[in-house]
This record gives sequence, C-alpha cells and structure tokens, in this order.
Amino acid sequence: MLERKIYLSNLPLDRARELFLNAALKRKMGAEELDTRLAAGRVTAEPVFASISSPHYHAAAMDGVAVKAADTFGAAPTAPRRLILKQNAFPVDTGGALPPECDAVIMIEDIIFPDRDNPEVIEIREAVAPWQHVRSIGEDVVAAEMIIPSYHLIRPFDLGALLSGGIFKLRVLKKPLISLIPTGLEIIPPGKIPEAGEIIESNTYTSAAAIENWGGEYIRQPVVRDEVDMLERAVRRAVRHSDLVLISAGSSAGRRDHTYRVLDRMGEVLVHGVAMRPGKPVVLALVDGVPVAGLPGYPVASYMVLELFIKPLLYAWQKQPLPAGEMLYASSSRRILSSLKEEEFLRLKVGKVNDKFIATPLPRGSGVSMSLVRADGLAVIPQDKEGVEAGEGLTVTLWRTRRDVENTIVCLGSHDLSLDILADHLKRGDYPYSLSSAHVGSMGGIMSLQREETHIAGLHLLDPERGDYNIPYLERYLPGKGIHLVHLARRELGLIIAPGNPRNISGIEDLTREDVLFVNRQKGAGTRVFLDYRLSKQGIGPEKIKGYSREEFNHLAVAAAVKGGSADVGLGIRAAASTLGMDFIPLAWEQYDLAIAPAFYDTLPCLALLEAISSPAFRTAVERMGGYDLKDSGKLLTM
Repeated sequence: MLERKIYLSNLPLDRARELFLNAALKRKMGAEELDTRLAAGRVTAEPVFASISSPHYHAAAMDGVAVKAADTFGAAPTAPRRLILKQNAFPVDTGGALPPECDAVIMIEDIIFPDRDNPEVIEIREAVAPWQHVRSIGEDVVAAEMIIPSYHLIRPFDLGALLSGGIFKLRVLKKPLISLIPTGLEIIPPGKIPEAGEIIESNTYTSAAAIENWGGEYIRQPVVRDEVDMLERAVRRAVRHSDLVLISAGSSAGRRDHTYRVLDRMGEVLVHGVAMRPGKPVVLALVDGVPVAGLPGYPVASYMVLELFIKPLLYAWQKQPLPAGEMLYASSSRRILSSLKEEEFLRLKVGKVNDKFIATPLPRGSGVSMSLVRADGLAVIPQDKEGVEAGEGLTVTLWRTRRDVENTIVCLGSHDLSLDILADHLKRGDYPYSLSSAHVGSMGGIMSLQREETHIAGLHLLDPERGDYNIPYLERYLPGKGIHLVHLARRELGLIIAPGNPRNISGIEDLTREDVLFVNRQKGAGTRVFLDYRLSKQGIGPEKIKGYSREEFNHLAVAAAVKGGSADVGLGIRAAASTLGMDFIPLAWEQYDLAIAPAFYDTLPCLALLEAISSPAFRTAVERMGGYDLKDSGKLLTM
C-alpha cells in the first residue's frame, strides 16, 4: 500500500527519493527482439551465446603458402627444402581458408624463389610447426560460448563479437518511454524571439536530451495551458502509453499551479515538497500505476530534480549501475551561507592553485541556467549546516571528467564454465557487482593471490601424494596467509573425442598411438597437472604423445579443437564436450574450489558472490550443462 501523500512538505531528499523509487520500480521494463546491428547502447535481457565459432574454418593468419607441416620437417639453412606451388604448397592470403590437407602457413617473407625459369618452385630454410600462423576454428569465439551476460550494456566492439558469433538478432530491454508535457500560458516554442511576458520553452528539450543520454525515449506533447481540465486530459493520454510522465512547470502552490491538484484527483501523490535547493516544489505521484513527476518551472530546479529523481529511476529500470562522478576535495574560496531548511546543491567552478584545489560558487538562483553550463561540479551543504567558511573543505562531484568506479570482482585461475554462469547470476540477482575472470591456470591463480593481484582464484589441483585437491597447494605456497577456500563444484573430467569415436580411443594409453593427435592445456593448469599425474602413473612419457606441446587455455577451446578436426582428442570437462556436441570418455571426478583473499572475504562484494553461489538457480543452471555436482556448493572448507 502506498504511503499517504505529503502536501507542500519539507521531506528530506533521501526519504522522498526512497518513496518515489519504491513506487515507480514496481513498473517493469519488458523485452524486445532487435537486429544485432542496431543494438549498440542497448541492454541485454538475457545471456547471449554464440551460435557459430569464429573463425568457423581454419584460416591463414599470414600471407604466404599453406602447407602440411610434416612436408617441411628437416628444412634448415644448410638443408633447404623445395616445395611445388599447387602441389604441396598453396598460396593463401591473410584470412583465407586453408586447403583441407594443410595445417600450417609459411610467411611470404620466409619463401625463396630459387629458379627464375620455374616460378612454381619455392624454397624454405626453416620448418613450420603444425598450426603455425593459422587461426584455428574458435580462436576468437567458440560456438555455445557466452559472449555477453544478462543486463550488459552493449558496446561497439561487443557488436563485432556478437556478429562473429552468428548472433543476428537478440533480446534487449525496452527503453523506458517518457512523455513530456510542457505547461504555461507564457510558453512559446523555440524558433521565435519572445516578446515581453513570453518564455521560450526549453525545459522539455533539456529533459529530452537527458532522457536519451540515460537510455530512455521520449514523446514531447503540445504545450498545455494552465487549466485543470486540459492538464488532466493530457496526463490521461500520456499514462496510457508511457512508462513515466514529466510535467514541466506548475508544481508549486501558486494561483496557476495545477499539477498537484490534477495528480491528487487522478491518482496518489507521494510527495509535494522536498527539503532541497534548488528543486523544492517537486510533485511525485502515481497515476494508474505510472509514475508522474511535476517539475519546477525554473530550469536549474527542473534539472536538479531530473538528476536526483529521474536519472536513478531510468538506470534502475535498465539494470545498470548509476554512474558516479569523480570526487574531488577542494577548499571554498569564500564564505557561503545556507539555510537550515534545505539541503543545498552548489554549482561550482574548480581550479588548482599552488597544488591546492579551490572551489568558487556560481550564482545560486534557480533560474540561472548558465550556472549549470559553467559549473565544473556540485557540492552539497547538508540541511543541518548553516554554510561553509572560506577555506573550508568541500567534497566536489565533478562534471567535467568521467567516472572511474570499480565494482569488479577479479577472478584469476583455472577456467570453468560455471564462472560465466556465476557472473550472469550475479547480474540477475541485482547485485551492484560484476565478475571478471581470466584463465591463467590453477597455479597462475595461486601466484596471483600470492602477489595480491586478485580477489579470488579458481583451483582444481590434485596432490598426487595426498590424493587431495587444492588445500595442499595453498599450504605449500600460501602458508599462514589466511586464504579462505570455498567449494564451487565437483566436475567430471575425461577425454573429449569426436562423435562416434572415429579413432576408437578408450583411455589415456591411446594418446601414444601414431594415428592420434592430442591437444593439451597450458602449463600450470589443473587439467595439465592431472594429465601428467596419470601419464606418470602409467609410465608414459610426454614425448610419446603427438600434440602434447600444443596448448589451449580453456576447456571449450580444447573441445573446439577436436570439433574442428585439428586434434583427435583432448582432456577436459564433460560440460565442454556436451556444449559442442562432442563425445566424452570419463576418467575422474575432480574438485573445483575458489580460493578467496583474506582482505576480500568479509566485504559486501564477496558476500554477494557467496550468496549467488549458494542460490538454487545458480546450481540448477550449472548442473543443467551436465557433468557437474553442486550439492556442496558454497561450503567453506577447512585449511
């Protein structure tokens, strides 16, 4: 139930904003489908997964000739190797597709034409390795990989990744639609020089520009005369097709100020009068479930209401954090008196004098729009303070520079598909934080914790002697550091193979066969540690495995290599194999945990992360991929 209206009150700003936002945010933004090419600046309504890999074929990374790497083995300055164009060497340009039998590219600058009479003969003096100078399938985007999560503001370079991943349409949040109603007998449209008593209508143009800048759309209604019935009809029309209605002028208590009276008759007035200067005579209401704001007629007061009430609403509707301006501590150049009746917002010029920032107040009148134009920032004098003395410090929110607010949880360590799901659920949970993960391997994550470069690290390191995961490594490399280890998931590890198992692979021992080409993970990855452990246990030397030295940095890339035919088998998790439609030979269940830095553990971002990890929705989403067990997810493990 809405709280009772407060008429011409002096309600504190925070309380007035709370009343308005709580009521207005009951109205939700829907979603719509949009051509990806037009989606820059929009907000995703759901996570977006690639439908194709990019590149979707093995592509030349250099100009030169495509070859079969085996045909170049043995080439050296003292023993040059000759190849024949269009027989075992095929000209390719950067980005071109490799012939099916080729697996490497020789750069054009490394090619010699030894016989002027026979230009089809080329000579090389250095061998190339398999997949050298080749962009393998999925090097950039892997099919089924999450490209961007829910509630992500789409940037220009996001478009390239989306289109490369085969996303030509996607669902985005609808833009909030705001109706603007200018009022007043004295108001005339721009384009005419006003006569005495006439005022050029500018407030709704300011509102329109701000709305577009904050992600909304607007409809500007015709000017409404100062008559109750005319204003009521205009508001009635506007609420039928708008998410928000802004009435310009008429919000005070003057003879021709009808906004309060109309809104009180049509709906529920939440607030009429806020203890702020400028902007006191604002009206905030609901009509048929649509929020309506009556703005003061003075331009500075009108804009401050937009900044303090409308901007937070538009950002919240679009699931985006409210931008925070850069803060600066400056000394006031003069004494400034202020009333105890209101919280005052000073427009300031700021300069640096002798390594000290100095703030000078601009004219304070609500009708002085140039005080906004000229201001470098704002400072607030609280309601319980009578002013500021000369030389006294002011905290200034700058308008002339961009904000640089960090709310990112950094995760360095082993790759796991659940981290993308976790990042999405952190967004879906309306937490003001995001998760950014980089795949540097489990040991890389431990080293990052040691250097205090990350908040958390994903680990799945098996200790061969103890048969235990992760804790022995933390005890060895981070003794006494107070690291908290939180269990995320058990996941099934095994061999990723092509559908139907064309190579008839049955286990680790088959990796030594001459007809089997393997793709490995990078040094320091927990998967690489597991492989080396199994190879050692079976007495298999790495040199016996073709492809052991070829490294990929996540499970999806391993599965993509198998899917693309550049490898016959790789070691990875079942979820990666299932995602790309590959077959899977299970070998073991392993433990994947998050090691959390002690300084981060009790912070609000960490608490939000742990809450998301323990949520049933997150567990269901991860287990739906297959090969995961999250029954103990979120459990704090003893060290």
